[in-house]
Amino acid sequence: MLRHQPLNIPMEIVRTVVAIAETGSMSKAAERLFLSQPAISAQVKRLQGLVGGELFTRTANGTVLTELGKLALLQARRIIDANDQLLRLGGSDKATARRLGVSQLLAKALFDDFSREDLSTLFLLAEHSSEIRRGLREGFVDVACLFLHDISDTEIERLIVDEVVFETSWVKSRDFVTRPGAPVPVVSPPEDSWMLDPLDQSGIAYRIVLRSSDSAVRERAIMAGLGISAMPSALVPSSMVKSRDYYLPALAPFRGVVCIREGLTTTDVKQLARRLSSLLAALSGNSPAAGHQASSSG
Repeated sequence: MLRHQPLNIPMEIVRTVVAIAETGSMSKAAERLFLSQPAISAQVKRLQGLVGGELFTRTANGTVLTELGKLALLQARRIIDANDQLLRLGGSDKATARRLGVSQLLAKALFDDFSREDLSTLFLLAEHSSEIRRGLREGFVDVACLFLHDISDTEIERLIVDEVVFETSWVKSRDFVTRPGAPVPVVSPPEDSWMLDPLDQSGIAYRIVLRSSDSAVRERAIMAGLGISAMPSALVPSSMVKSRDYYLPALAPFRGVVCIREGLTTTDVKQLARRLSSLLAALSGNSPAAGHQASSSG
């Protein structure tokens, strides 16, 4: 009598699904996994045959998940997490690196505080906070350290495990001078309502001279005297000065937050979150918000 062979999905196929979803391209997924594109295509076809439907569709913007593909991605990440937890039981170094998303403004402090050995166990994504939030929502960021303002993002709010308040300052180059009667030139990040709304409410005329998600580009623009901007007071570099101009309105504080992707409860993740919380507290000179701090200590 013929025995029924159980269906098992190889881990390399599971990782392929995640790589395509995160890169938005089969060719980029192939580069990440050191495979040929035909091998990637064959793995996808095999998995689609097993689950009984299309997982990806190609559009003008790249390869995107179908509704079935979104469900498959959730399960694929759970499988990888379970696989990595099993490897870690005996202290194996073969588990996939934790994916840490950190705001560009915090990257230097992270490198100063974390040793090379600390960072060797992580995959770092240093981007604008809006990109880190997207990573949390879509699951390609495990732990995040970023800045928030009063945004209506309930999906991110429930992932916060620690929070520290940072004062906000207008910043400019040392020799920057506004021309009387001219609109104030502003160097802006992509999400700038927190900075521009107070100017609008104060009736101050301004013009955007540069908008960029790259904090280094914004810093160079400020130092070149193109305009003013705003950032957490504790992170203002020595090359800039906090603007004390009387006409500039007060700004709401930044919220420095630590988030953990939904479903992750392992000890290494909690330890990383606590380490990041301590880093934020040290930078701001404040203590973590009591309401969130308790939730990360369990």
